[in-house]
Amino acid sequence: MKNKIVKNSISTFILLFTIIGFSQTKSSNTVSLDVFYSKIQAEKKPQIIDARGPEEFALNHILDAVNFNLESKDYAEKIAKLDKSKPVFTYSIGAGRSVWLADDLLKKGFKEAYSLEGGIANWIGSGKPFFANSKSKLTLTEYNKIIADNKTVLVDIGSVYCGACKKVKPVLETIKAQYGSNLKVIEIDLEDNTQVIADLKTIKVFPTLILYQNGKIILKKEGFENLKNEVDVALASK
Repeated sequence: MKNKIVKNSISTFILLFTIIGFSQTKSSNTVSLDVFYSKIQAEKKPQIIDARGPEEFALNHILDAVNFNLESKDYAEKIAKLDKSKPVFTYSIGAGRSVWLADDLLKKGFKEAYSLEGGIANWIGSGKPFFANSKSKLTLTEYNKIIADNKTVLVDIGSVYCGACKKVKPVLETIKAQYGSNLKVIEIDLEDNTQVIADLKTIKVFPTLILYQNGKIILKKEGFENLKNEVDVALASK
């Protein structure tokens, strides 16, 4: 019984180590937006795969993309429809599911498979062609008016499907409580405001935080680590 427990513990440790190691390793097949886009442009009928969930795909996606990932029930059938001799282009909300998919395709004998660095955030945030099932609630003109009409504005740009974006929310509440009416906070999600994110042409990853003062950017931050401290420092220096 004791030996069985020890063996199970060792197996669990090995599995955990493997998962941690894999999650921290950036795939060599993850490429920049410029490389990803240029390779797609070079193909007559590019094989583009959206590795997000079906509900995410239905809201917005890269034009001509198809939707499936490693967890799809018909994964094998979807793979069988692809041409192994031609490049496959994968993307997700960031570069998680798409990296795993690209790596799996290569293991299955595909000649080339590329994952987009920054995922859908990078693609749409740079103004590349996309599909969205609804108009943005906020226009770029309205966005610029908010920036112009308020002395200090903190803009949070992300997605409801982005794990890191969810961690920003409690930090924003703390910032709101501290600065009150002296700081206007705007939260812009990809699902509700796809076009305005595209029009800004400055977003490469979710979440992205932009702090304006008197219409000028005084802080632009990708990710949520040390957000409050950086906002405090930026405002204190002005």
